[in-house]
Amino acid sequence: MTKHANQMTSVSALMGVAVGDASGKTLGHVREFAVSPPVDANHVKGLVLRLEGSGRSDRRAMAVVGDLELTVAGQLRMRGQATPTPMTDENSYLLLERDLLDQQIIDVHGHKVVRVNDVDLVWEAAGSGGSEGPPCAVKELTEGCTLTLRIAEVEVGTRGAVRRLLKGLPAATVERAAMRFRTSVIPWDFVDLIDRDPSRRVKLKIEQDRLAKMHPSDLADILEDLAPAERRAIFTSLDEEVAAEALEEVEPRMQKSLTETLDSEQVAGIVEEMDPAAAADFLAELPDERSEAILEEMDPEERQDVQELLEFSGNSAASEMTKDYISLGLSAKVDDGVRALRDFEGDLVTLTHVFLVDEQEVLRGVVPLVKVLLAPPEMGLTELADDHIVSCDIHANQRRVAELFDKYNLRALPVVDEEKKLAGVIYAEQVIAQLRTNG
Repeated sequence: MTKHANQMTSVSALMGVAVGDASGKTLGHVREFAVSPPVDANHVKGLVLRLEGSGRSDRRAMAVVGDLELTVAGQLRMRGQATPTPMTDENSYLLLERDLLDQQIIDVHGHKVVRVNDVDLVWEAAGSGGSEGPPCAVKELTEGCTLTLRIAEVEVGTRGAVRRLLKGLPAATVERAAMRFRTSVIPWDFVDLIDRDPSRRVKLKIEQDRLAKMHPSDLADILEDLAPAERRAIFTSLDEEVAAEALEEVEPRMQKSLTETLDSEQVAGIVEEMDPAAAADFLAELPDERSEAILEEMDPEERQDVQELLEFSGNSAASEMTKDYISLGLSAKVDDGVRALRDFEGDLVTLTHVFLVDEQEVLRGVVPLVKVLLAPPEMGLTELADDHIVSCDIHANQRRVAELFDKYNLRALPVVDEEKKLAGVIYAEQVIAQLRTNG
C-alpha cells in the first residue's frame, strides 16, 4: 500500500473540497469542521458537508473523520459502507470556520489578543484501525487506514489571510502565493477560547491556571483588547484574587464596565482582595449609592480601611497610601520581624521595609527588609533602622510625594498624621502608576 507522510492542510485549503463515497461518486463538499471540546478539543471529529443532488444543496451532514480515507491522489472518500450522518445540532460543536475564523482569541503564551485568519490542520494515522480500516503505524499514512485530523495551530499573520483571500484558486497556486509571506502562528496548546454565546450547550472555558499565572498588567491588556461581551465573560470567570489584581491595572472607565453587571456582593468579594488604596480609588469613581452598597457587603475590617481612605482628597498622600505594611514595637527583634513576614497576608512582593512605632503608634524607625532577613535572630530591630526617617504628612499632595521619592530615591514612604502616628505607606509602584495616569 502507498505510504504518505503526515500531511499538513488548513481550514481554508479544505473548504469546498469534494468528499466521495467508496466508488468515487461525490457526496458533498466541505463547509465546516466540527470539534467536540468535552470529548477531544485537539482533533476535528468530522467534516460538515453540503450534500450534492437536486434540492439538497441546503442539507448538511457530517462525515466522521475516522470514516474517511485519503487516496493516493490526495482525494477524500468515505471508507467501505460508511456514509455521512445528518447534522442535528450544530451548536453542540465548536465549528472552526464559524467560531474561530475572524474571531478574537487569547494567546496565553504571547499575552495578547489576536484575530484568527486560518487554522492549520494535520492528517495523521490513528494508532489502530477502525471497524473497516487496517491498523496504521503512528507516523505513517497508508491508503485505507484510519485517519485523525489534528488541530496544530492557528494562523494570525498575513500568510493565513492570503490563503483565505485566494480561496477558490488551485491549491498549489494559493500555497505558492501564501509562502511569500511570513507566517505567524500560535500552537493550539497556547490558545484559550472565549465563550462568545452563553446559550450554546458547549461552553468554551478559559483555563484558569494559565490566566492566574499571567502578570496582572498582561491580563489587564488582554481585557482592554477584547470586545465588551468577551471581556465580561473572561472577567467573571476569574477567581476573586486574580480579578482584583486585574481590576487594579485597568483604567477607571474599564473598571466600571467590568463590574457593572455584577451584584454588590460579587464586587465586594473582589474589592476585599484589592489593595485598600486601589479599592478606595475604584469606589470613589462609582455613584454613591453603588459604592455604599458594595461597602455594606464587605467584611468590617476591610471596609474600615477603605472607608478611611475614601475620606481623603484624591490629590493627597493618603489617597495613594496602603494599609498593607508591617509595623512592630521598639522592643521587637529580628526574629519578630521574620515571624511577622511569615504571617503577613498582603502582597509580599510590595514589602520593602518594616516600620517601628512606639506605644502611641508614633513612627520611630524604618528598617529595610533586606537587613531583617540577613541579621541574627536575636538582634534588636532598632539597631538596624535607617539613620534618618523620611516621611510625609497625610495631607501632602501627590507632587510633594513624587518629589520625596525622587530626592531620596525611595522605595517606600511612610505617611503620618498630625500626631506623627503611622497612618499608611506609599510604595514606589503607586507613585509610578499615578505618574503614568497623569502623564
